[in-house]
Amino acid sequence: MGNYRHAGCFGNFGVSTTGSNGAMNNLNTSSTRMPTWFVPHGGGPCFFMDWNPIDAWDRMAHFLKTAASTLPRQPKAIVLVSAHWLEPHIAVTSGAHPELIYDYHGFPPHTYELTYPAPGSPALAARMVSLLQAQSISAEQDAQRGFDHGVFIPMKLLFPEARIPVVQLSLHNSLDPAHHLHTGRALQALRDEDVLIIGSGMSFHNMRAYGNPQYAPISDVFDDWITQAVQAEPQERDQLLAAWTQAPHARDCHPPHAEEHLLPLMTVAGAAGNSVGRKVFSDRVMETTLSAFAFSD
Repeated sequence: MGNYRHAGCFGNFGVSTTGSNGAMNNLNTSSTRMPTWFVPHGGGPCFFMDWNPIDAWDRMAHFLKTAASTLPRQPKAIVLVSAHWLEPHIAVTSGAHPELIYDYHGFPPHTYELTYPAPGSPALAARMVSLLQAQSISAEQDAQRGFDHGVFIPMKLLFPEARIPVVQLSLHNSLDPAHHLHTGRALQALRDEDVLIIGSGMSFHNMRAYGNPQYAPISDVFDDWITQAVQAEPQERDQLLAAWTQAPHARDCHPPHAEEHLLPLMTVAGAAGNSVGRKVFSDRVMETTLSAFAFSD
């Protein structure tokens, strides 16, 4: 995905909080309940290497680096659903000290030495499985699974100290959006326990389309639709997201059987319950529009 130069890390992320499409980095909420977020995690380890053009990911990096400062307080724990873990049932990491999974290929050697030593939380993992099973959702703990790059790449920017316990939540390999909305709803009580629920994916993810200017207007149309869906009243929002394949250019932006990068949005939308959704970041990267969304009371 994209081009890179073997020249180390970016040195300057001091860029505007406004994306090229005009959406502001504004995650603030007046509620004391934790919000839920859907954030883009970029292309592989893109934030920790030189890219061509060199500033391609700078605005997204700045958004991620400043997002935590908008929370009502520091979370006690984080549940993160990544696009890069699919199972035939919902699974959660339950190890006390998960290792990292470098599930990207062809990048500079130093990107396979990145670290993120955040602890896990076996107790939270057990509670999540209990909540899921109470809603008739098949769920299991996985004490061996580590954090894939959909977790540690954005988390290195969001919470670089790596002190907050993290539990990774899988997707279901059915790729059923309604199932992921249901999964999120089953976990929404965690928000009242100071648990931040994050979906890590990409609002546009067609590997063959990145860098193709013909997809710029296509991605804009889909982004407009998904934004309107997220910002709809909660009941309508869930109905629209469950039927996202009916959106204009849906399959141009997320090809059939490859929509795993959109589904974390469904999980956090489900966990949002009746909270209001809105776009909080948008930028043009590699000729496509990429956005982030937040849900808060």
